[in-house]
Amino acid sequence: MSKQQKVLPPFKYPVAYCIAGVDEVGRGPLVGDVVTAAVILDPDNPIDGLMDSKKLSEKRRAALSEEIREKALAFAIGRATPEEIDTINILHATMLAMQRAVQSLNVEPDYVLVDGNRTPEFGIPAEPVVKGDARVAEISAASILAKVARDEEMIALDKLHPEYGFASHKGYPTKAHLEKIVEHGVLDCYRKSFKPVAQVLASNNN
Repeated sequence: MSKQQKVLPPFKYPVAYCIAGVDEVGRGPLVGDVVTAAVILDPDNPIDGLMDSKKLSEKRRAALSEEIREKALAFAIGRATPEEIDTINILHATMLAMQRAVQSLNVEPDYVLVDGNRTPEFGIPAEPVVKGDARVAEISAASILAKVARDEEMIALDKLHPEYGFASHKGYPTKAHLEKIVEHGVLDCYRKSFKPVAQVLASNNN
């Protein structure tokens, strides 16, 4: 087995009664909120097939999202707006959105596991887990909920502004998307501090 194919070891859970997994989607796009999710799974109601949302088909993600919402002990979505992203930067906005997701849970966890290498302050013990969306079921579930929620928002935005193609690129800076911004201009929902958007705004002001 090559180094690239090496399977990550399972994460050793801390001794805690109630664990929330947290993940984010949408740090890279030029438009829309950064979306996070927090999930507390029910050990007596397991869900098969949880994994990193990026490795699932759109259809499978949607089906798992519904199952997570039905079976989880608690789940919540958190967001930070383009205005907040422009004000405090994408990293701090992501941390803020994670805090909002955990604070919105209707069950208080004993411990929070966050995908990545850092965690915001939740007021309860928390730990970052590198590649957590592939190693921790709760984080996998959170990544699926966040991904489905944000994709749905991009599809809804596409219906309002079909000329931008949001349903296909989901707001990411593809070549086609960058061309559409130049052609049609910058909408209010864009992150104006992101370089490609800022460049279009600067050129329009000249």
